[in-house]
Amino acid sequence: MIPRRVLLSWSSGKDSAWALHLLRQQLALEVVGLLTTLDEAVDRVAMHSVRRSLVEAQATAAGLPLWSVPLPWPCSNETYEQRIEVALSHARQKGITHLAFGDLFLEDVRDYRIRQLSGTGVEPLFPLWGSPVDTAGLARRMLASGLRAVLTCVDLKQLPQTFAGRTYDTGLLADLPPGADPCGERGEFHTFCYGGPMFASEIAVQVGETVVREGFCFTDLLLRS
Repeated sequence: MIPRRVLLSWSSGKDSAWALHLLRQQLALEVVGLLTTLDEAVDRVAMHSVRRSLVEAQATAAGLPLWSVPLPWPCSNETYEQRIEVALSHARQKGITHLAFGDLFLEDVRDYRIRQLSGTGVEPLFPLWGSPVDTAGLARRMLASGLRAVLTCVDLKQLPQTFAGRTYDTGLLADLPPGADPCGERGEFHTFCYGGPMFASEIAVQVGETVVREGFCFTDLLLRS
C-alpha cells in the first residue's frame, strides 16, 4: 500500500512536534513537510514569536522541508485563508492528501479547520485529539519520551510573567495554577520544541530577552553556535 502523503501544520511548539512523532509511527502515512505561517514584518512564527532560523533548524532536525507561508501584520482572516489556500493548491499538485494538526480538544478550532479544508481535496488529520482530562497524561508521556521545550509566550491574564522562558518539565507542570491546562491548550502558554524523538539531534538554543506586549510576555530564543 502506498502511504498517504501528509503535510503537518507546524507551530514550532511541543504539540506539533509530538504530532510528528505519532504520525511517523503510522505506516499508512508519510509526513512530507512542515507547514508554518510567519509574520512577514518580523519573520517570526505568530504568537510563539519564534525566529525563522529556529523553525528552519527544527525542519533540518526532523529531516523535512519547511513550507513557509508569509502573512502580513495585521492579517485579516480573509487574507490568512487566501494564502493558506495557495499553499494547499501547491500541496495538491505534490500529491499531498492530508493536512495534520496538533490540536488537542478545542471543538471550535477543530470545526474551523474542517471547514477551511472542505472542498480543497486535502483532508484534515488530528492525531492528538482527545479531551481536557487527557492532557495531563499527554504532558507526562511527552516528557517521558525525551521531548524538550521552552515557553516562548505567556498569556498574562492566565499565568504570571515568571513562566516565560522556563523549560517545559515536571517542575513547571507542578507550578501551574489550578485550572491551567498542562499543555496550554487554552492559550495559557506557547512553546518551542528543541529536542525529542521526532528530531535526529537536539537544537541548541539559549534564552534571550523577555518583553511584555499587549498582555503577553514573550521570551526570545537564539540558536547557540
